Amino acid sequence: MRPTELALLRTPGVPTVSPDGRIAVVAVSRPDLDADEYRSQLWAVPTDGSAPARPLTSGHRDSDPAFSPDGRWLAYLSAEPAGRPQVWVLPTAGGTARRLTGHHLGAGAPVWSPDSRRLAYTARVPEPGRYGTVEGVAPAAEPPRLITTLQYRRDDVGFLGDRRSQVFVLDLPADYEDDAATPGEAVQVTTGDADCVDVTWRPDGAELAFVSARHERADRDLVRDVYAIAPDGTGLRRVTDSRGDCGLPAYSADGRTIYLTAVPDLGPDGVDFVARQAVPCRVDAAGGGLEPLLDPETHHVAGETPTTVVTAGGVLVGVERRGTVELLRVPLEGGEPETLVDGPFTVRSVAAGGGVVVATVAHDRSAGELIAITPGRRRLLTEFGRRLGETGRMHRMAERTATAPDGYPVHGWVTTPPGPGPHPVLLMIHGGPFAQYGWNLFDETQTYVSAGYAVVQCNPRGSSGYGQAHGRAIQGEWGEKDAADVLAFLDAALEDPALDADRVGVMGGSYGGYLTTLLLGRTSRFAAAISERAFTDPVSFAGSSDIGWVFPDQYLGTDPARVAAQSALASAAAITTPTLVIHSEEDWRCPVEQGARLYVELKRRGVPSELLLFPGEGHELSRSGRPRHRLARLEHVLRWWARWLPNPSNPGEGPAELPEVSPAPLTEAVGDGSMDGEPLTVRATRVD
Repeated sequence: MRPTELALLRTPGVPTVSPDGRIAVVAVSRPDLDADEYRSQLWAVPTDGSAPARPLTSGHRDSDPAFSPDGRWLAYLSAEPAGRPQVWVLPTAGGTARRLTGHHLGAGAPVWSPDSRRLAYTARVPEPGRYGTVEGVAPAAEPPRLITTLQYRRDDVGFLGDRRSQVFVLDLPADYEDDAATPGEAVQVTTGDADCVDVTWRPDGAELAFVSARHERADRDLVRDVYAIAPDGTGLRRVTDSRGDCGLPAYSADGRTIYLTAVPDLGPDGVDFVARQAVPCRVDAAGGGLEPLLDPETHHVAGETPTTVVTAGGVLVGVERRGTVELLRVPLEGGEPETLVDGPFTVRSVAAGGGVVVATVAHDRSAGELIAITPGRRRLLTEFGRRLGETGRMHRMAERTATAPDGYPVHGWVTTPPGPGPHPVLLMIHGGPFAQYGWNLFDETQTYVSAGYAVVQCNPRGSSGYGQAHGRAIQGEWGEKDAADVLAFLDAALEDPALDADRVGVMGGSYGGYLTTLLLGRTSRFAAAISERAFTDPVSFAGSSDIGWVFPDQYLGTDPARVAAQSALASAAAITTPTLVIHSEEDWRCPVEQGARLYVELKRRGVPSELLLFPGEGHELSRSGRPRHRLARLEHVLRWWARWLPNPSNPGEGPAELPEVSPAPLTEAVGDGSMDGEPLTVRATRVD
């Protein structure tokens, strides 16, 4: 995969299934490098495989489709260029889509009422005078913000207190089939200084459930509860009374039980989040405590599904397992789950309807395909990854396990370029740390392997997917077991003669940037390094990060000597390895000062180093930043490795130093023909 082939990525989102189970609809997004934005359209996919997937909408950015319970309507979000997403509705029998909302900051995903006559959703409500609500008043001219809370901003969202997320309900008129009919006015159901998310309907339509943090200590813990309220905004009540983090509620068919996904217990102070695993739970809809349906010591729910999917046969959830995400069906009363999808795959989302389960499933050569699951059969429905696969530059991951010095097994993957080698090696370290590398299409791995580098990735202790004890093993001991695991896996991989043990680079982002920087202060074995969006200094992080008020204490502890021992910046004075520091100017998770201080420390001492800063980007640059920024980042990474890890076996990526050349003014056609029926002209440019 080449950097420009980001444009070939096709990523399906969360599907919706028609009530009769015949059709699935999914949004498929793609980076548009020319326009420097993301585009997405809705695709209709027959679940019996009788016809190929086809585009259903042609909007600029369409997403979050939802079939009405009667099957007559498809609600979804759509955003015009430079616009905010708004709720639209499309008649499934054919007709014109219509916009229903016009929220200043956009609307959230629509959720149908059981009678198909109302829609609920959440939307951020700006304070008067902020965020462009007053024409001619620029952000810099707005009044100052008086901050009185700890949790006052969030990376990739911004400030929270002056634009809370609230629940809205929109009535559709009885004659909405008439093109002249107009929807009713959206009613704001919730109020208050707390975000409301994950709204859902009770089966009788008389109540809504949502998730919020409205208890007395809400600013000083991570507890979130399920609340219920009538569609007219009356009767607000708290359903769960827990010390956990609740999310994604959904009612049972009789409305007596709410199923949800939750971290059941965050400790007595509500902040013990380290490697606490989320599992499907149930609670009496009248109120009560959480009852986990799976053991949180061994299971952890993952994926993008925006609600808990409840079917007659059980709750459908994706669960992390050793670099995979399996699809399980968990009995409604608890008990042994049924595995619907396992193997080298990542189940990213799931939906159900008419007795058919449809899942979005990724693997190491596709960002996601839809599969249909019916009793006794699984059917592949799409080929969204075909164009990228046809480049011939998708490389298979090879799974392996190494042994740490203390005997602990370390699981991971090595992806090797074609040819005998020996190939230069890149050790990549993931963020989190409670996250996992696994079986999905990682554009970075594919790009580096296509450039001739063998990529080594593992899930050391502290990662998710291996149980709660594995994730909590590094609490208060960062840079010990995790560092030993990573180096042990690298050493085991380097036993392969196809990998060049004398040409090894290391790179990582966020926590991966932390461990990269820490290793550089301990060893000079790496030829070069890239530390990206890194957490480097816990002291300044505590006051500058959006999660700094709670993160260092819980992960590193509160003893100053122990915290200092785990600081990557504290040992940066020993770094001699050439290091590229990459950061985003608007990163509020690991603020830019974390990377800038590392760069200045290296530069002052004459260590070969560069600082690559991206304007307008947050912590998620490499995954969801502007397409041209993602492209530029990959090109800079390859440039850095070409300089310090030159690759004679793949000279196409360029030598360490590129000469300055100017093309001659003459560009001439040297041949004409066709490819796949399209005209093709080959041109040559003379370069002196």
